[in-house]
Amino acid sequence: MNRRALWFGVAAVGGFLAGLWWWTREQEEHRRALFSPRPMRRLAALGWISGQPTVESVMMLREYLSWESNPVLRRRARRLLTRFEDALA
Repeated sequence: MNRRALWFGVAAVGGFLAGLWWWTREQEEHRRALFSPRPMRRLAALGWISGQPTVESVMMLREYLSWESNPVLRRRARRLLTRFEDALA
């Protein structure tokens, strides 16, 4: 194997590991943003959760609905919860 191919392989693996680290960090950030004091962050978190129809998401949305006071965000969360429950049933 020549040097160029070796460096390419090292860079590819390094890029993959950096991307995996970044993705994991982003997932945690969005999960925590659901209970943020800032409504726009909560809206963004609901948008992220909309692509995650899992049992964990259903439980999180139920907890969120009991906590959220903003009627617009509550409606959005209620629609997501209904959609997830129907999909997982």
